Amino acid sequence: MPARTYTVYLLRCADGSLYAGITNDLARRLAAHNAGKGAKYTRARLPVALAWQRGRQPPRAARQLERALKSLRRADKERLVAGDLALWRRLRRAAITPALG
Repeated sequence: MPARTYTVYLLRCADGSLYAGITNDLARRLAAHNAGKGAKYTRARLPVALAWQRGRQPPRAARQLERALKSLRRADKERLVAGDLALWRRLRRAAITPALG
């Protein structure tokens, strides 16, 4: 059985802000956000639209990347949305720590 992978994503909220999250089913999660059943942050800023995504992340790496995305400055999030692959590579290298043991 293949290991479950996750997608890290950024949503653009109706107020223009960006929200970072992870999921193993992006279509379902996006629908949940727009139905008001997602994160508290997005419920107050509907509708939301997918702005950026990177799939096939192992669970631990996805959680680390989500934390790193949430801590980015808005300008850097916008750079990711615009397609800055060098920034994504740096973020991945810096955010993912190897599992111990």
